[in-house]
Amino acid sequence: MTASNPSSLEALLARAEGVLARLEGLLPAAAAEPDWSASIAFRYRKRPAGALAGTRAGVLEPVRHVAPIALDDLREVDAQKERLRANTAQFVAGRSANNVLLTGARGTGKSSLIKACLHEFAPRGLRLIEVDKTDLVDLPDIVALIENRAERFIVYCDDLSFDEGEAGYKVLKSMLDGTISASSDNVLVYATSNRRHLLPEQMKDNLAAKHDEDGELHPGEAIEEKISLSERFGLWISFYPFSQPEYLAIVGQWLRHFGLADDAVDALRGEALVWALERGSRSGRVAYQFARDRAGRLEGFE
Repeated sequence: MTASNPSSLEALLARAEGVLARLEGLLPAAAAEPDWSASIAFRYRKRPAGALAGTRAGVLEPVRHVAPIALDDLREVDAQKERLRANTAQFVAGRSANNVLLTGARGTGKSSLIKACLHEFAPRGLRLIEVDKTDLVDLPDIVALIENRAERFIVYCDDLSFDEGEAGYKVLKSMLDGTISASSDNVLVYATSNRRHLLPEQMKDNLAAKHDEDGELHPGEAIEEKISLSERFGLWISFYPFSQPEYLAIVGQWLRHFGLADDAVDALRGEALVWALERGSRSGRVAYQFARDRAGRLEGFE
């Protein structure tokens, strides 16, 4: 065996370094810090980046016009409001607080409650980052970007649910159980979902359930796996469909918000019920949409 030629080895290393340098130029760069003073809310988005086909870089975009929702604007969810407000107040004050999962009927104010808490505590340093479930695989990078900042951050996932095998599921699961709570005390996850356990539940999952000799039921592995993510949220807040009186109270609150007098609000009760019947739901969202419609119509006759 002959000794390697030093000049040939150096030339090979130089060529390898050149190839690596060109490859680095093709790959997307790490997410850059946004202008933190531009807003109290940010969205994490993927944009095409680099020369390699399909490569996308994460960007934190300031939300220029944040919906001005106040806690007092939300009616008939007083218990839920107080629980989320208390948890957020603890977090902003630097005390221990929990990641939160808000679940239940659609249109009952889950997302609005989170946005209202943002407005309530933004003057004390609270900020919000909205992340789509398809981008949850980048959660470690997002946390690394903000973990040394003085502000307190809510990572917000709206209408969260997973199908079998989605990559973001395991990333979120490990973050809730470790990284966020252990090394980044300025970050919490707030998520809303219509599914309490965030994954589809099927009848076949129950076939693996077992009874012990005392008759106690033990869920199978499939069921245990499906409830393991939601269990990692320290605080569950449940929302329920509104009764007719609750729905009408919300309608009245929004009609007054749009400037209608009490006599006009009373006159529109029947129309509000018909509107809900046509939509098949007595939710806060439906009440708000009715109020916008009727207020807009009345403005046209002024």
